Amino acid sequence: MKIHLLIIDPQQDFCDPNGSLYVQGADQDINRLSAMVDRLRGKIDDIHVTLDSHNEVDIAHPIFWVDSSGKHPDPFTIISEDDVVNGIWQTTSPACRQRAVDYVKALTTGARYPLCIWPTHCVIGTEGWTIQQPLADSLSSWCRDRFKKVDFVTKGSNIFTEHYSAVQADVPDPSDPTTMMNTDLCTVLSNADVILISGQALSHCVANTVRDVANYFGEENIKKFILLEDTSSNVGGFENLGEDFVKEMIGRGMQVAKSDEYLV
Repeated sequence: MKIHLLIIDPQQDFCDPNGSLYVQGADQDINRLSAMVDRLRGKIDDIHVTLDSHNEVDIAHPIFWVDSSGKHPDPFTIISEDDVVNGIWQTTSPACRQRAVDYVKALTTGARYPLCIWPTHCVIGTEGWTIQQPLADSLSSWCRDRFKKVDFVTKGSNIFTEHYSAVQADVPDPSDPTTMMNTDLCTVLSNADVILISGQALSHCVANTVRDVANYFGEENIKKFILLEDTSSNVGGFENLGEDFVKEMIGRGMQVAKSDEYLV
């Protein structure tokens, strides 16, 4: 039985209480996940770790937008299509305006999340971008013991689109292959018998990644998914998104388990 572990965005900015976008409970999620990786070190065949990898300038960071007085939006501000079209929020660089208008329109057309301004987070090369301890140590131990490498998958470096899902951006950019469907990762996962799922945040990046991979797989293969429910948490205030996701995917065949009970 081939067991793959998919860990979504286990980074300091999400998992450390001092991180810029700390997800309440994520530090304890990491401890439980690390303990499971250590316990099942000889049974996990492959580990895939996604990394939110942003630039300082990003369409979902405050620096990208200003109001009529030149003030940047506060984190968690929602910017609608009407807000941009009517100039309530303008791009800091006028050269980006049309691209931004097209983007928020595409979000509406595609029934994706509205544009949410997040605290600046997971900027490439910063401490907040790195994997939270003790999981980093557990991954290193797995590599040494199994003489294998972790499959690290970066996402989010295109400044003009959000990238909640690890396998495709919210609005893919045809000129940027990194925003298109990551068929290589989906194909590798499809060859597993079991796909253990963990990461941050359940309400956003976990939910969108699993939905996209499931849609690529087809319904019959969704039974391979096992969500480690005690190793993922929701962004505060968005708990309903996580609850809806779990309910939806269980209805489609996903299983749920606790990290300390799986394969005991």
